[in-house]
Amino acid sequence: MTTPTPASLGYRMPAEWHPHDRTWMAFPTANPTFDSAEHLHAGREAWAAVANTIVRYEPVTLVVNTGETAEARKYVAEQVEIVERPLDDAWMRDIGPSFLIDGKGGLAAADWIFNGWGAQGWARWDNDQHIAEHISELTGVRRFASRLINEGGGIHVDGEGTVLVTDTVQLGEGRNSDWTREEVEAELHAFLGTTKAIWLPRGLTRDYDEFGTRGHIDIVASFVRPGVVVAHVQPDPAHPDHEVCKELVAILRASTDARGRALEVIELPAPTVLLDEEGEPVDYSYINHYVANGAVILCAFADPRDQEAKAILEKAYPGRTVELVDAREIFANGGGIHCITQQQPQA
Repeated sequence: MTTPTPASLGYRMPAEWHPHDRTWMAFPTANPTFDSAEHLHAGREAWAAVANTIVRYEPVTLVVNTGETAEARKYVAEQVEIVERPLDDAWMRDIGPSFLIDGKGGLAAADWIFNGWGAQGWARWDNDQHIAEHISELTGVRRFASRLINEGGGIHVDGEGTVLVTDTVQLGEGRNSDWTREEVEAELHAFLGTTKAIWLPRGLTRDYDEFGTRGHIDIVASFVRPGVVVAHVQPDPAHPDHEVCKELVAILRASTDARGRALEVIELPAPTVLLDEEGEPVDYSYINHYVANGAVILCAFADPRDQEAKAILEKAYPGRTVELVDAREIFANGGGIHCITQQQPQA
Protein backbone atom coordinates (compact mmCIF):
# COMPACT_ATOMS: atom_id res chain seq x y z
CA MET A 1 0.00 0.00 0.00
CA THR A 2 1.50 3.32 -1.03
CA THR A 3 1.69 6.13 1.51
CA PRO A 4 -0.35 9.15 0.39
CA THR A 5 1.67 12.25 -0.42
CA PRO A 6 0.72 15.72 0.77
CA ALA A 7 -0.18 16.76 -2.80
CA SER A 8 -2.41 13.70 -3.28
CA LEU A 9 -4.33 14.82 -0.18
CA GLY A 10 -4.73 18.37 -1.47
CA TYR A 11 -1.89 20.02 0.45
CA ARG A 12 0.45 22.63 -1.00
CA MET A 13 3.02 25.06 0.32
CA PRO A 14 1.59 28.58 0.05
CA ALA A 15 3.71 31.57 -0.91
CA GLU A 16 5.47 33.42 1.88
CA TRP A 17 3.13 36.40 1.51
CA HIS A 18 0.12 34.22 2.43
CA PRO A 19 -1.11 35.33 5.91
CA HIS A 20 0.84 33.78 8.80
CA ASP A 21 -0.23 32.43 12.17
CA ARG A 22 3.32 32.85 13.45
CA THR A 23 7.03 32.85 12.71
CA TRP A 24 9.37 30.17 14.05
CA MET A 25 12.99 30.94 14.90
CA ALA A 26 15.85 29.23 16.79
CA PHE A 27 18.17 30.86 19.34
CA PRO A 28 21.94 30.62 18.81
CA THR A 29 23.68 28.17 21.14
CA ALA A 30 27.38 27.42 21.61
CA ASN A 31 28.68 25.39 18.64
CA PRO A 32 31.33 25.56 15.86
CA THR A 33 29.40 28.48 14.27
CA PHE A 34 29.39 30.54 17.47
CA ASP A 35 32.83 29.54 18.71
CA SER A 36 33.43 32.05 21.52
CA ALA A 37 31.40 33.83 24.20
CA GLU A 38 31.84 37.14 22.37
CA HIS A 39 30.83 35.61 19.04
CA LEU A 40 27.79 33.91 20.61
CA HIS A 41 26.64 37.14 22.26
CA ALA A 42 26.90 39.04 18.98
CA GLY A 43 24.92 36.32 17.19
CA ARG A 44 22.23 36.32 19.84
CA GLU A 45 21.86 40.10 19.58
CA ALA A 46 21.49 39.86 15.79
CA TRP A 47 18.93 37.02 15.90
CA ALA A 48 17.00 38.82 18.67
CA ALA A 49 16.82 42.03 16.63
CA VAL A 50 15.01 40.07 13.92
CA ALA A 51 12.65 38.35 16.37
CA ASN A 52 11.89 41.63 18.15
CA THR A 53 11.04 43.29 14.81
CA ILE A 54 8.81 40.48 13.52
CA VAL A 55 6.87 40.19 16.80
CA ARG A 56 5.53 43.70 16.25
CA TYR A 57 3.64 42.26 13.25
CA GLU A 58 2.87 38.63 14.13
CA PRO A 59 3.51 36.06 16.90
CA VAL A 60 7.03 34.62 17.12
CA THR A 61 7.97 31.31 18.73
CA LEU A 62 11.67 30.92 19.53
CA VAL A 63 13.11 27.43 19.99
CA VAL A 64 15.98 27.56 22.50
CA ASN A 65 18.41 24.87 23.54
CA THR A 66 17.54 22.92 26.67
CA GLY A 67 18.14 24.99 29.80
CA GLU A 68 18.71 28.31 27.98
CA THR A 69 15.31 30.00 28.39
CA ALA A 70 16.54 32.47 31.02
CA GLU A 71 19.48 33.44 28.83
CA ALA A 72 17.29 33.89 25.75
CA ARG A 73 14.84 36.05 27.68
CA LYS A 74 17.63 38.60 28.26
CA TYR A 75 17.69 39.23 24.50
CA VAL A 76 14.14 38.93 23.20
CA ALA A 77 10.98 40.94 23.88
CA GLU A 78 8.49 39.51 26.36
CA GLN A 79 5.99 39.03 23.50
CA VAL A 80 8.29 36.39 21.94
CA GLU A 81 7.18 32.91 23.00
CA ILE A 82 10.00 30.56 24.05
CA VAL A 83 10.00 26.75 23.89
CA GLU A 84 12.93 24.46 24.76
CA ARG A 85 14.17 21.64 22.54
CA PRO A 86 17.70 20.25 22.04
CA LEU A 87 19.43 22.38 19.38
CA ASP A 88 22.72 22.29 17.48
CA ASP A 89 22.50 25.56 15.50
CA ALA A 90 20.06 28.37 14.72
CA TRP A 91 19.02 28.23 11.04
CA MET A 92 15.28 27.62 11.34
CA ARG A 93 14.61 28.01 7.61
CA ASP A 94 16.72 24.90 7.02
CA ILE A 95 15.92 22.72 10.03
CA GLY A 96 12.24 23.57 10.48
CA PRO A 97 9.32 22.11 8.55
CA SER A 98 7.90 23.54 5.34
CA PHE A 99 4.28 24.15 6.35
CA LEU A 100 1.47 23.14 4.01
CA ILE A 101 -2.22 24.05 3.74
CA ASP A 102 -5.10 22.28 1.99
CA GLY A 103 -7.46 25.22 1.46
CA LYS A 104 -10.04 23.60 3.76
CA GLY A 105 -8.60 24.62 7.12
CA GLY A 106 -5.99 21.89 7.23
CA LEU A 107 -2.36 22.50 8.16
CA ALA A 108 0.46 19.97 7.73
CA ALA A 109 4.25 19.89 7.70
CA ALA A 110 6.75 18.64 5.14
CA ASP A 111 9.82 17.29 6.95
CA TRP A 112 12.90 17.04 4.71
CA ILE A 113 15.98 15.06 5.69
CA PHE A 114 18.44 17.52 7.25
CA ASN A 115 22.09 16.41 7.28
CA GLY A 116 24.09 19.57 7.90
CA TRP A 117 23.93 21.06 4.38
CA GLY A 118 25.29 17.95 2.72
CA ALA A 119 27.10 16.39 5.71
CA GLN A 120 29.70 19.14 5.95
CA GLY A 121 32.59 18.42 8.28
CA TRP A 122 31.99 21.33 10.65
CA ALA A 123 28.21 20.89 10.90
CA ARG A 124 26.33 19.30 13.82
CA TRP A 125 22.84 17.93 13.25
CA ASP A 126 22.13 15.22 15.83
CA ASN A 127 19.49 17.50 17.36
CA ASP A 128 18.60 19.75 14.44
CA GLN A 129 17.46 16.82 12.27
CA HIS A 130 14.56 16.38 14.72
CA ILE A 131 13.42 20.04 14.95
CA ALA A 132 10.84 19.77 12.15
CA GLU A 133 9.31 16.81 13.98
CA HIS A 134 9.29 18.71 17.30
CA ILE A 135 7.58 21.70 15.68
CA SER A 136 5.01 19.44 14.02
CA GLU A 137 4.19 18.04 17.47
CA LEU A 138 4.08 21.50 19.07
CA THR A 139 1.63 22.72 16.41
CA GLY A 140 -0.34 19.48 16.48
CA VAL A 141 -0.21 18.97 12.72
CA ARG A 142 0.32 15.95 10.52
CA ARG A 143 3.95 15.49 9.51
CA PHE A 144 4.92 14.07 6.12
CA ALA A 145 8.50 12.75 6.09
CA SER A 146 10.29 13.15 2.75
CA ARG A 147 13.16 10.99 1.49
CA LEU A 148 14.80 14.09 0.00
CA ILE A 149 17.82 15.71 1.63
CA ASN A 150 16.81 19.35 1.43
CA GLU A 151 16.56 22.57 3.42
CA GLY A 152 13.96 25.33 3.42
CA GLY A 153 16.55 27.71 1.97
CA GLY A 154 16.95 25.40 -1.00
CA ILE A 155 13.40 26.00 -2.29
CA HIS A 156 11.19 29.01 -3.02
CA VAL A 157 7.54 28.72 -4.11
CA ASP A 158 5.03 31.11 -5.69
CA GLY A 159 2.00 29.36 -4.16
CA GLU A 160 0.61 28.70 -7.64
CA GLY A 161 2.56 25.62 -8.62
CA THR A 162 6.11 26.85 -9.24
CA VAL A 163 9.26 26.10 -7.21
CA LEU A 164 12.73 27.59 -7.67
CA VAL A 165 15.73 25.31 -6.97
CA THR A 166 19.44 24.98 -7.76
CA ASP A 167 21.38 22.04 -9.20
CA THR A 168 24.18 22.24 -6.65
CA VAL A 169 21.84 21.89 -3.69
CA GLN A 170 19.29 19.38 -4.91
CA LEU A 171 21.72 17.17 -6.86
CA GLY A 172 24.95 18.02 -5.05
CA GLU A 173 27.45 15.76 -3.32
CA GLY A 174 26.32 14.87 0.19
CA ARG A 175 22.66 15.47 -0.61
CA ASN A 176 20.90 13.71 -3.51
CA SER A 177 23.73 13.05 -5.95
CA ASP A 178 22.33 9.58 -6.72
CA TRP A 179 18.93 11.01 -7.73
CA THR A 180 17.98 12.21 -11.20
CA ARG A 181 16.58 15.68 -11.75
CA GLU A 182 13.22 14.07 -12.57
CA GLU A 183 13.23 12.13 -9.28
CA VAL A 184 13.96 15.31 -7.31
CA GLU A 185 11.18 17.16 -9.11
CA ALA A 186 8.70 14.34 -8.46
CA GLU A 187 9.45 14.39 -4.72
CA LEU A 188 9.28 18.18 -4.50
CA HIS A 189 5.98 18.28 -6.37
CA ALA A 190 4.54 15.48 -4.20
CA PHE A 191 5.37 17.39 -1.01
CA LEU A 192 4.92 21.03 -2.08
CA GLY A 193 1.92 20.63 -4.37
CA THR A 194 3.93 22.21 -7.18
CA THR A 195 3.92 21.17 -10.83
CA LYS A 196 6.83 23.15 -12.34
CA ALA A 197 10.43 23.44 -11.13
CA ILE A 198 12.71 26.18 -12.41
CA TRP A 199 16.33 25.07 -12.04
CA LEU A 200 19.24 27.46 -11.70
CA PRO A 201 22.70 25.89 -12.10
CA ARG A 202 24.23 27.36 -8.94
CA GLY A 203 24.16 29.97 -6.21
CA LEU A 204 26.48 32.82 -5.21
CA THR A 205 30.25 32.32 -5.12
CA ARG A 206 30.75 32.72 -1.38
CA ASP A 207 28.12 30.06 -0.71
CA TYR A 208 30.65 27.43 -1.83
CA ASP A 209 33.16 28.31 0.89
CA GLU A 210 33.71 26.04 3.89
CA PHE A 211 30.69 27.35 5.79
CA GLY A 212 28.36 27.82 2.81
CA THR A 213 25.21 25.96 1.85
CA ARG A 214 26.50 25.17 -1.66
CA GLY A 215 23.95 27.20 -3.52
CA HIS A 216 20.76 28.03 -1.63
CA ILE A 217 18.16 29.69 -3.84
CA ASP A 218 16.95 32.11 -1.13
CA ILE A 219 20.00 34.32 -1.49
CA VAL A 220 19.76 34.41 -5.30
CA ALA A 221 16.11 34.79 -6.34
CA SER A 222 12.67 34.82 -4.75
CA PHE A 223 9.08 35.28 -5.83
CA VAL A 224 7.45 38.53 -4.73
CA ARG A 225 4.14 37.65 -6.38
CA PRO A 226 3.02 35.08 -8.94
CA GLY A 227 4.92 35.57 -12.18
CA VAL A 228 7.40 38.02 -10.65
CA VAL A 229 10.80 37.32 -9.07
CA VAL A 230 13.46 39.55 -7.57
CA ALA A 231 16.96 38.47 -8.55
CA HIS A 232 20.33 39.31 -7.05
CA VAL A 233 22.62 41.24 -9.38
CA GLN A 234 26.21 42.26 -8.71
CA PRO A 235 26.92 45.46 -10.69
CA ASP A 236 30.67 45.46 -9.99
CA PRO A 237 32.77 43.45 -12.51
CA ALA A 238 35.46 43.08 -9.82
CA HIS A 239 33.20 40.70 -7.85
CA PRO A 240 33.03 37.04 -8.98
CA ASP A 241 29.22 37.11 -8.77
CA HIS A 242 29.04 39.72 -11.55
CA GLU A 243 29.11 37.06 -14.26
CA VAL A 244 27.25 34.46 -12.16
CA CYS A 245 24.28 36.79 -11.73
CA LYS A 246 24.14 37.71 -15.42
CA GLU A 247 23.79 34.01 -16.24
CA LEU A 248 21.14 33.39 -13.57
CA VAL A 249 19.05 36.43 -14.53
CA ALA A 250 19.12 35.37 -18.19
CA ILE A 251 17.83 31.90 -17.25
CA LEU A 252 15.04 33.39 -15.14
CA ARG A 253 14.02 35.79 -17.92
CA ALA A 254 13.78 32.85 -20.33
CA SER A 255 11.65 30.81 -17.90
CA THR A 256 7.90 30.34 -17.57
CA ASP A 257 6.02 29.42 -14.41
CA ALA A 258 3.49 26.65 -13.77
CA ARG A 259 0.73 28.80 -15.29
CA GLY A 260 2.74 29.42 -18.45
CA ARG A 261 3.59 33.04 -17.64
CA ALA A 262 6.98 34.38 -18.71
CA LEU A 263 8.72 35.48 -15.52
CA GLU A 264 9.10 39.19 -14.88
CA VAL A 265 12.50 39.72 -13.25
CA ILE A 266 13.14 42.67 -10.93
CA GLU A 267 16.86 43.22 -10.43
CA LEU A 268 17.96 43.85 -6.84
CA PRO A 269 21.54 45.19 -6.83
CA ALA A 270 24.00 43.85 -4.26
CA PRO A 271 25.39 46.20 -1.61
CA THR A 272 28.41 48.25 -2.69
CA VAL A 273 30.79 46.49 -0.26
CA LEU A 274 32.72 43.76 -2.08
CA LEU A 275 35.00 42.20 0.55
CA ASP A 276 34.65 41.15 4.18
CA GLU A 277 37.17 41.81 6.98
CA GLU A 278 39.24 38.82 5.81
CA GLY A 279 39.38 40.19 2.27
CA GLU A 280 37.02 37.54 0.88
CA PRO A 281 34.16 38.40 -1.53
CA VAL A 282 30.91 38.90 0.39
CA ASP A 283 27.59 37.29 -0.51
CA TYR A 284 25.56 40.12 1.05
CA SER A 285 22.12 39.93 -0.55
CA TYR A 286 18.83 41.77 -0.21
CA ILE A 287 17.05 38.75 -1.71
CA ASN A 288 17.30 37.04 1.68
CA HIS A 289 14.40 39.01 3.17
CA TYR A 290 11.41 37.67 5.10
CA VAL A 291 7.79 38.49 4.33
CA ALA A 292 5.69 38.78 7.51
CA ASN A 293 2.11 39.94 8.06
CA GLY A 294 2.08 43.57 6.91
CA ALA A 295 5.87 43.80 6.74
CA VAL A 296 9.02 42.83 4.91
CA ILE A 297 12.06 42.27 7.14
CA LEU A 298 14.98 43.31 4.96
CA CYS A 299 18.69 42.69 5.50
CA ALA A 300 20.63 45.92 6.03
CA PHE A 301 24.39 46.29 5.73
CA ALA A 302 24.99 49.96 6.67
CA ASP A 303 25.46 50.35 2.92
CA PRO A 304 24.46 53.11 0.47
CA ARG A 305 22.26 50.59 -1.38
CA ASP A 306 20.16 49.71 1.70
CA GLN A 307 17.68 52.48 0.89
CA GLU A 308 17.59 51.58 -2.79
CA ALA A 309 16.72 47.98 -1.93
CA LYS A 310 14.08 49.19 0.51
CA ALA A 311 12.46 51.31 -2.22
CA ILE A 312 12.46 48.41 -4.70
CA LEU A 313 10.82 46.06 -2.21
CA GLU A 314 8.28 48.68 -1.10
CA LYS A 315 7.15 48.77 -4.71
CA ALA A 316 7.25 44.96 -5.04
CA TYR A 317 5.22 44.45 -1.84
CA PRO A 318 2.65 47.28 -1.85
CA GLY A 319 0.89 47.78 1.48
CA ARG A 320 3.71 46.29 3.56
CA THR A 321 6.16 48.18 5.74
CA VAL A 322 9.78 47.40 4.84
CA GLU A 323 11.85 47.15 8.02
CA LEU A 324 15.64 47.33 7.67
CA VAL A 325 17.46 45.17 10.23
CA ASP A 326 21.27 44.95 10.34
CA ALA A 327 22.19 41.50 9.01
CA ARG A 328 25.98 41.75 8.86
CA GLU A 329 26.47 39.56 11.92
CA ILE A 330 24.03 36.97 10.56
CA PHE A 331 25.85 36.87 7.21
CA ALA A 332 29.18 36.56 9.05
CA ASN A 333 27.83 33.26 10.38
CA GLY A 334 26.67 31.97 7.01
CA GLY A 335 23.19 33.27 6.19
CA GLY A 336 20.65 36.06 6.35
CA ILE A 337 17.25 36.99 7.76
CA HIS A 338 15.34 34.52 5.57
CA CYS A 339 17.66 31.74 6.74
CA ILE A 340 16.76 32.20 10.41
CA THR A 341 12.96 32.43 10.01
CA GLN A 342 10.23 29.97 9.02
CA GLN A 343 6.61 30.93 8.44
CA GLN A 344 3.60 29.03 9.74
CA PRO A 345 0.77 29.99 7.35
CA GLN A 346 -2.84 30.46 8.36
CA ALA A 347 -4.73 27.30 7.45
